[in-house]
Amino acid sequence: MPAFRLLLSCALLAASAMSQGMTLYKTTDDYGVVSYSDRPTPGSTPWIVREPMVERLDGQVRLQTEPFPGGVRFIARNELHVPMEVELRLNGLANAFGGNAPRIVRRVVAARSTQVLSVVLAAPGGPLKYASKFQYAMGDPVRRTQGYRYPFPWKGGPFRISQGPNGRFSHFGPKGRYAIDIAMPEGTPIIAARGGVVVKVENNQSGRGTNPAGNFVRILHPDGTMGVYLHLMRGSVVVGEGQQVVLGQALAKSGNTGNSSGPHLHFVVQRNVGLALESIPYQFDRPIGGMPDFTAGNP
Repeated sequence: MPAFRLLLSCALLAASAMSQGMTLYKTTDDYGVVSYSDRPTPGSTPWIVREPMVERLDGQVRLQTEPFPGGVRFIARNELHVPMEVELRLNGLANAFGGNAPRIVRRVVAARSTQVLSVVLAAPGGPLKYASKFQYAMGDPVRRTQGYRYPFPWKGGPFRISQGPNGRFSHFGPKGRYAIDIAMPEGTPIIAARGGVVVKVENNQSGRGTNPAGNFVRILHPDGTMGVYLHLMRGSVVVGEGQQVVLGQALAKSGNTGNSSGPHLHFVVQRNVGLALESIPYQFDRPIGGMPDFTAGNP
């Protein structure tokens, strides 16, 4: 199919690009045929390719400061359905009881919970001063990954891989280095390749939109890893945040949203490696290509 050839040509073109992202130039001829080049041509438009793993948490993980007579209490609030590793850095401390050296506190805050990170008291003789920095990453870094071979996360086919791990077209950053793109027609049923809890979903993006990931579903697995299904069709996601799903359960339909060069499913497995969410290697439980139609769970 033309869309599949386009995906392959884009991936080959990008193979020589720098690993921090690239700009392609898109041209559409009089017959509607789209082509890409790494050099601008008359009538072309720039198309910036970046790692497609951006999730807006919209204040669902935040630091709250509670001043009280004689000090300040620092509280982490986690409204997500996944543990969050958080780090609080207090710099520029002045008039703090116990000394003014910078203080660093790192904790894992359980899903849907609140935790006090630190209480700093003011020393006599003046007001307490500080500058705070708050960072976080999904998941618990001390969880140990269990061996698991993933069934295909779709129904139908056979399909083929259009970009594999370490592909420089878009699989160049730490969050997506070991992702796999599977070329498939829009509307292909996407199913859970592993059971778990739905952490985040996006369902309202059309076309390229504002999020490189497009519409997606993120699922937290029992061993602390997370499977993410990207570039889904708008309005097709049928699961909600906090929902428990089982292997083979319907999640959505494949699409062509976000930073996508053509219809495909971008599937990646990630874990927290220490205040950073990164992709990890994984394997499907069978080869891709030349396979009969795959079904799992209820139609």
